[in-house]
Amino acid sequence: MERSKIIAYITGAISILLALAYLLIVSVLDFRGEMLPAPVSQIPSAVFIENIVNQLGVNF
Repeated sequence: MERSKIIAYITGAISILLALAYLLIVSVLDFRGEMLPAPVSQIPSAVFIENIVNQLGVNF
């Protein structure tokens, strides 16, 4: 068998494996259910973040 045919078969097999892995990951993530936003109590306030940024001396 020619070397180019072997490389083509290997490349095709890798492509199929990547496609199957992608489908598996998407299926698992989709099976988890609806994505819900974090509760407001879990989100840090903008003032707290602004204070941290000011202490670091970052300018936007």
